[in-house]
Amino acid sequence: MESMTHNQLLNTNTPDPASNLRRPISWETIETLLHRVQKPGRYVGGEFNAVHKPWDAVTTRICLAFPDLYDLGMSNFALQILYDILNRREDILAERTYLPAPDMIAAMRQGNMPLYALESYHPVAAFDILAISTAYEQLFTNTLELLDLAGLPIRAADRDARHPLIVGGGHGAFNPEPMCDFFDIFIIGEAEEVILELVERFSQTRTLSREAQLQALLGIEGLYIPRFYRADYTVANAFAGITPLLPEVPVPVRRRIVGTLPPTPIHQIVPNIETTHDRGIIEIQRGCTHGCRFCQAGIITRPVRERPAEEIIQDVFAIAAATGYSEIGFLSLSSADHTEIETLLQTLQQQCSGLHLGFSLPSLRIDAFSVALAEGLTGSRKSGFTFAPEAATEALRRCINKEIHTEDLLTIAEEVFKRGWRTLKLYFMIGLPGETDEDILAIADLAHELRRIGVRFGGRKTEIHVSISTFVPKPQTAFQWEALADADTIARRQALLFQNLRGRGFKVSWNKYPGTSIEALLTRGDRRLNAIIERAWQLGARFDAWDEWWNLDAWEQALTELAPESFGSVEALREYFMYRERSENEVFPWDHLLSGVERRFLLQDAQRSRAGEFLSDCRGICHACGILHHYANHRGAEWRCPLPKSSKPATNQQTTGNENQL
Repeated sequence: MESMTHNQLLNTNTPDPASNLRRPISWETIETLLHRVQKPGRYVGGEFNAVHKPWDAVTTRICLAFPDLYDLGMSNFALQILYDILNRREDILAERTYLPAPDMIAAMRQGNMPLYALESYHPVAAFDILAISTAYEQLFTNTLELLDLAGLPIRAADRDARHPLIVGGGHGAFNPEPMCDFFDIFIIGEAEEVILELVERFSQTRTLSREAQLQALLGIEGLYIPRFYRADYTVANAFAGITPLLPEVPVPVRRRIVGTLPPTPIHQIVPNIETTHDRGIIEIQRGCTHGCRFCQAGIITRPVRERPAEEIIQDVFAIAAATGYSEIGFLSLSSADHTEIETLLQTLQQQCSGLHLGFSLPSLRIDAFSVALAEGLTGSRKSGFTFAPEAATEALRRCINKEIHTEDLLTIAEEVFKRGWRTLKLYFMIGLPGETDEDILAIADLAHELRRIGVRFGGRKTEIHVSISTFVPKPQTAFQWEALADADTIARRQALLFQNLRGRGFKVSWNKYPGTSIEALLTRGDRRLNAIIERAWQLGARFDAWDEWWNLDAWEQALTELAPESFGSVEALREYFMYRERSENEVFPWDHLLSGVERRFLLQDAQRSRAGEFLSDCRGICHACGILHHYANHRGAEWRCPLPKSSKPATNQQTTGNENQL
């Protein structure tokens, strides 16, 4: 059955287009579908620690949606934070939904069953607000599938005040233009505070039209409402900028930030099935100051904010007691940079002795690692260590600002293998600016050297896992001016690497280039891509991050049908969005969104990259990126990044700007 047919069946010609979507679905109705699908636990709800509130006892009902499988969505900590914050309010109800797998989608369409929330089984269309994670670009077609499965018109222009307000947010929202036709609002930045302000203002506008409701939200910092802006283009069909359509519409839209990390959710929902990250989570730090030039997350989460070690320790035991988890993950972009990490792990090692409680750290930076930190993790499962060198040569590391040295990695690997770990996973990127074949061969050489060290201490069972991703230039980074490497270049370099990493003890994985090319198209696209995304979805594109469901033909046909309208040909569209290097003064589709790190700083850093210059960690020496300047009045004189573990406060002579003095 076609997707649009399903939507039409659900939205019958009644005065209220969603009137047949207000009542909860009975368990008996849901149960009739479960014997037809894999992993029925995804769809039943009732998880331990899920929050159930009487539907009629609240004033505002919000459905939090992750547009991918339950297995992935339950590991999305951002939604868990919002779920906790919203449900602390007595007048707000927050429930969850995820995109079902294709077998369940087919069963629901055949049975004319709309998408529902797991807590109450109310249809998603019955909620006042539907907040959808736009964490990454491969979720875009899934988002349209989710809206349609809910029985909602996918385009904002076709919805009115009788439908839920559709809100997007996440890292993918830092260029929302390719999806702006489908959302009413995007939250730019951190949602913990702004979501409550949005709910408060929205609850006062229930009797107004959708247009009036959105106008009432214009004064809230961090909200981008696409319908109040116009995209402009030159006579040569190049993007020329975004123009506000009303005097009160903000330009730029300032990214929303929170001054301190929100309280950790203690009663975290325990999934019904095994998920991607099946453990308790504590966000110990937000933001990063290392300045890797390819890394969007490090820029759009500045400045660094840490959770105190004492609070983390309290949260560890509280979560373990509330969930039964035997492992707690410490979440951050670079956990080893937390100023109290060694003390924290040593304390936990002592206090958790005999409790069978372990800890995991994400992607450790090699230059921040220490033997003491390794000792602090010995109570956890020794499944392996993960490092992200990203490049294997000094020249390429200078280009991407990854200030690590091969000697340090080899020394640290020796210490890791000595202490009993037998698997080392390494993340590298190919297709980086300035890359040569020698850089690819250096990855293989480094992997072989690491395995020799591992075999010396752990025998021939030692494994080196090499994970290769293709570099995609991202908005709001120093590499936003760079081009995507073409398919032939990437294929040749993947083959070169594989030829040199055959044999026992090595596992090599990489992402497929067609998916990478679509990601590159979507991450730097403008409003002209809305129609292409919609057409690709109509042709069957969804689950674009999954090899088993990835539908390249749908994307190719959508591009073939629609690219000529704006660009003359598919090749011209790809060249415009993907394969050309941008000029320094190019206007980007995301320039009207202020992350806080200034374009001026990013351009200077791009120039440093071409010159092969490192830029040091800015915790000790402020490089005046703009983040503290832009938020000084907003947050007060105490607003600053924490100092590095071994540094003293910077003096005026040490800084390149005056931001550390705020």
